[in-house]
Amino acid sequence: MVFSSETFLFLFLPLFLAAYYLTPDRFKSWTILIGSYLFYCWWRPDFLLLFVGVTAWAYGCGLMIERWEGQVKAKIPLILGVVGCLSVLGVFKYLNFFVDSFAALLGTTPDELGIHWRLILPIGISFYVFQAVGYVIDVYRKDTPATRNFVDFAAFIALFPQLIAGPILRFKDLADQFHSRTHSLALFSTGLGVFTIGLAKKVLLADSIAPVADAAFASGNVTFVEGWLGAAAYTLQLYFDFSGYSDMAIGLGLMMGFKFIRNFDTPYVSASITEFWQRWHISLSTWLRDYLYIPLGGNRMGPLRTYLNLFLVMLLGGLWHGAAWTFVLWGAWHGGWLAVERYTGYARAGLNKAFTVPATLLLVVIGWVMFRAASVGEAFSVYAGMLGLNGMAPSLEFLASVNQEHLVFIMIAVVAVVMEPRFKHLTDPDRVPLIGTPQVAADGTVIATSSIAYPLAMTALLAVTIARLAEQSASPFLYFQF
Repeated sequence: MVFSSETFLFLFLPLFLAAYYLTPDRFKSWTILIGSYLFYCWWRPDFLLLFVGVTAWAYGCGLMIERWEGQVKAKIPLILGVVGCLSVLGVFKYLNFFVDSFAALLGTTPDELGIHWRLILPIGISFYVFQAVGYVIDVYRKDTPATRNFVDFAAFIALFPQLIAGPILRFKDLADQFHSRTHSLALFSTGLGVFTIGLAKKVLLADSIAPVADAAFASGNVTFVEGWLGAAAYTLQLYFDFSGYSDMAIGLGLMMGFKFIRNFDTPYVSASITEFWQRWHISLSTWLRDYLYIPLGGNRMGPLRTYLNLFLVMLLGGLWHGAAWTFVLWGAWHGGWLAVERYTGYARAGLNKAFTVPATLLLVVIGWVMFRAASVGEAFSVYAGMLGLNGMAPSLEFLASVNQEHLVFIMIAVVAVVMEPRFKHLTDPDRVPLIGTPQVAADGTVIATSSIAYPLAMTALLAVTIARLAEQSASPFLYFQF
């Protein structure tokens, strides 16, 4: 079940919210847990047992760590918790990849080696495993006490707004909210507005641009125009798809009284790759920083080790996205540029943004080609086309797949990216305006929306988005595959 579906919008969500608000506060975690498990079971009920197992494993390891606090043996449940959870991720996400790579190394195929099975990747496993691992480490570091309320913890891991594609949450940030949170009409209405903006990003922009990217990457010999138009289309599609999902998750959280962290902060106006990763998929980049980069030594062990740590973290970050060499190379691309910027001081050089922003965006777009391609060979075929090696003009097949409407939505998406910094407070959990409630941001900006204009605008946007959604046969999220 995806958020941009009639089943979710008109069946699951209304029923869940009705049950949630009718449930007494002390039992709301049960409603969240049951509703989230039903949401997950809509895809594959048989993987729910694995999901519950990871949750129980992390919960038990947390209790053991706290019980042995201050003792050397506290490292035992820490290691068991981290290794156990990551082993589940490793088997289900990477075993197929290693089998395929091993067979390729021998110049054969898995079938010829007698391996005829393929493991199915459980949806959301990359996200809920990272949340479980983060909890175990936080308990060991004494950043959060081990919870004894299994229902609250299970509800946190399973919280359906962020279960499938993030943002990656931390129990220490939500523990107090599980104990006590605010429910109000103003908060609910604001959450609905944020959800609407995210749904519009997904349905009106990402889905309308997708055919251009699909047509370009499906072409055997991409021409110059096809390559650059396809790369630009995917750059926009991925952003509005993923940031739209994150906005919907944040909006749903507000509707339930939760405040999630912001996951995107206008990343395509970044002046360096370093800044890009401070703005793109913020929950992942901070997770990798806190639980991988810093434990590896961060920048405390000399320049060379710092460059190596940056490279390794992004390499593993690329592999986290998917079990394929394309993701490994994409991670290496970003890790290499992070190391270069660290070495040269480029990110702190204070260069003119008229140069640095387009240059950074160009590097990001080049990286997205590898990220999108089905294979390394396909990626280099697109790169060849972007260099003009396969001709300049688009082919008749490509033109048959792309119409004027697609190009119009690409232009709208470009305008949205340029204008987004002016309106980012509308989806920022720290600055989002509560409808009808005067608010002032830390910088003194008044962000109240006491007028009727905002609710009317969101109502109109929701109506247009649902009408557009009704025309589509399917609207899957790109990050579900990760």
